[in-house]
Amino acid sequence: MSCADPFRLAGIATAIAALLVGSVDATARSCAALVGRGTTVTEADGICRVSGVLRPVAGSRIGYQLWLPPHTTWSGRMVMLGNGGYSSRLPLTAMTEQLARGAAVVATDTGHDGDDPNFALGRPQAIVDWGWRAVHVSAVAARRVTTRYYGRAPRYRYFNGCSTGGHQALMEAQRFPSDFDGIVAGAPGAARVRLNAAFLWQYRANHAAGDDARAILGQRELALLQQGALAACRTNNGSAAGGLAGDAWLNDPAACRFDPGVLACEPGRVEPCLSAEQVAAARRMYRGAVDPRSGARVTNPWLPGSEAGWAAYLSDGGRPQPARTSFWRVWAFANPAWSWWRFDFGRDLDHVLHTLSSVIDAVDPNLARFRASGGKLLHYHGLADPVVSPLDSSQYHAAVAARMPTTDWYRLFLAPGMGHCGGGPGFTRFDSQQAIEAWVEQGRPPDRLIARPTDPSADATRPLCPHPVRAVHIGGDPEHADSFACRRTTGTTQNKRIREKTA
Repeated sequence: MSCADPFRLAGIATAIAALLVGSVDATARSCAALVGRGTTVTEADGICRVSGVLRPVAGSRIGYQLWLPPHTTWSGRMVMLGNGGYSSRLPLTAMTEQLARGAAVVATDTGHDGDDPNFALGRPQAIVDWGWRAVHVSAVAARRVTTRYYGRAPRYRYFNGCSTGGHQALMEAQRFPSDFDGIVAGAPGAARVRLNAAFLWQYRANHAAGDDARAILGQRELALLQQGALAACRTNNGSAAGGLAGDAWLNDPAACRFDPGVLACEPGRVEPCLSAEQVAAARRMYRGAVDPRSGARVTNPWLPGSEAGWAAYLSDGGRPQPARTSFWRVWAFANPAWSWWRFDFGRDLDHVLHTLSSVIDAVDPNLARFRASGGKLLHYHGLADPVVSPLDSSQYHAAVAARMPTTDWYRLFLAPGMGHCGGGPGFTRFDSQQAIEAWVEQGRPPDRLIARPTDPSADATRPLCPHPVRAVHIGGDPEHADSFACRRTTGTTQNKRIREKTA
């Protein structure tokens, strides 16, 4: 199903209208008056909390919550926050933070309960809800309820999410460009079919064929790989890539030419080291999934400097099967007996892309409608992300930039030493919401984001610069962002790849 398919817009409008049957006149605008079919409300401390259910088509049940601050403190903003993974959990902490800033805040359960893709078993519409529909219909409903409550429409509408939230962010920009004025897309798992194929590749690369009992590389070996990559590439990856030689991370990991063979056990070498089998497995993992018909890479690999975090997705919650096995068994093949060992990264991947990509992948680089609407897109990704390859983001940005100028409305920030949506040894904390608001409301584009270390007690700052420029130390205290300038370097571009070695 594509966004052009008639997914019953009239049905969605009817479902939303059902939320508004309570009369709300321009003077009362009470929380209780918002009660309608499919909604409940609670009010405490002047905050109105609306819980709504939308049923846009048969087989769809989309829940959402909208938190409305008091009339006297409402900023005029509506902020929608994204989800993580396949989870129905609402981002309550982030919702509370945005509520404290005076925004009307909304989030959705994406049309299901739980966090395993098996929620779609026997419910094909749940895949569509998760893929793109739930965020859109919840945003439309929230905007209408907010307008009725305050007697005026939100002046500014924002979406902010990371991981699946980043996927949702790009999906909104691509399919529904008028839903939001400003969008923040963090580490988007946008190429969802290929992302799950990458998890499958990593699992098979780390096991002998047919052997689910024994992983070749464990946490100890992954940590050793990361140490090896840092040792091999940090010296040449410091000042030349815009960072400092003493940084405990890689500033340009795509330029790292690390061969795990340098860690191979040899006569006279003292452990730790890697066996020949482990070196071969590591090389397969650094390479990324390959189409056996052509030898072409079909998934982006994770980059050097992120290895210690790979373990979380080398299996499915510790079970002897690939991460996201339910995705393949339920969504892709509708076969509970599907075997990951028989999966073909050419023929089978083509089949799944054909059947699911139009519903769940947010990879369309044609953002002309979003640009024309005046929307602003702030996109960020950690370069030490062990879950979603940062190459996904840099290549998407390049694809959009190949179609149209981007500087005035779309900027990508790559954060050295930052993991998935945060954490890591680099400068990983920054206020993306404040940055997008300044861009939309004041016309101040983010020429740099001032970032702080993961440790909140650390008193240091460093700028993150819009890709492809980098933060270059120009002298002075390296703990202060003012000692850096955003400049182009002679390093790599977004499409440089790790050297491919066959096992």
